[in-house]
Amino acid sequence: MAQKILVTGGAGFIGSHLCNLLIENPNNEVICLDNFFTGKKRNIESLMDHPRFSIVGHDITDIKTPIDLKIPGGIDQIYNLACPASPIHYQFDPIETIKANTIGVINVLEFAKLNGAKVLQTSTSEIYGDPLEHPQQESYKGNVNTLGPRACYDEGKRVAETLFTDYHRKYGIPIAIARIFNTYGSAMDKDDGRVVSNFIVQALKNKPITIYGDGDQTRSFCYITDNIRGLQGLMEADYPAPVNIGNPNEFTIKELAEKVIGLTNSKSELIYMDLPQDDPKVRKPQIDLAKNLLGWQPTVSLKEGLEKTIDYFKSVLKPDKE
Repeated sequence: MAQKILVTGGAGFIGSHLCNLLIENPNNEVICLDNFFTGKKRNIESLMDHPRFSIVGHDITDIKTPIDLKIPGGIDQIYNLACPASPIHYQFDPIETIKANTIGVINVLEFAKLNGAKVLQTSTSEIYGDPLEHPQQESYKGNVNTLGPRACYDEGKRVAETLFTDYHRKYGIPIAIARIFNTYGSAMDKDDGRVVSNFIVQALKNKPITIYGDGDQTRSFCYITDNIRGLQGLMEADYPAPVNIGNPNEFTIKELAEKVIGLTNSKSELIYMDLPQDDPKVRKPQIDLAKNLLGWQPTVSLKEGLEKTIDYFKSVLKPDKE
């Protein structure tokens, strides 16, 4: 069955991988919508001349010009990924981040309502805040500081989940909500400030690897191909409540740094700095729901994923004279 699919934020890290996955189906027509604040045209360069792929430059937070795509037959599915996702990017302009998760989400939902389209929201493990429950399952309400420097993203995503749920209740819009946990892989920005990209870039340059806190805080890292398989599976399911999409294998930040040093044969040393405010101490998804509902679980080990990501960053840093 032919599907016309809109991916907002489609030129970003996850969005570009998702566009590539969706276009593999010969029945899919994919429209990438992006304002290119954090998304990069190079991420979707391989799709530029594809007959079933198109790009629209647009900001979903634009009030005067809401999403207005003249697509014959309308849109069937929408994946909403249009929001800065790394701390450096979402804290650069916290007001714009909140707008993406409120005004932007309303614009996306209104467009879905107009088209009778199913819409998937990429939410985040950050809605759990600095969790007091471990591992985190979908029923946990979270521990978020509403006034902290991360609140623009954490609270923004929580409001977005509320908007999706209320549009579903009031208008019957078919929805899906994916709570994504620490995703990594090719197409990450080398300067995005995420821990995996930071460590790999520092290691490849033999610079000190910066660990915030004592390094005992934990994260669970999900490789990009596992992530987008989960998103696609959730879109095809009939389940309007949040679902965790992440890898339940948990590692300390220090363990991650040591793995990166080993895999890159780096001479980097570890240095320690103060932990940023509200930085979560632990993070691990409970994924029984995804397993039972979608038949989904991650298959790429941290070692395998890091090796692929290191190869990507080697190519990105090749022209770097530093």
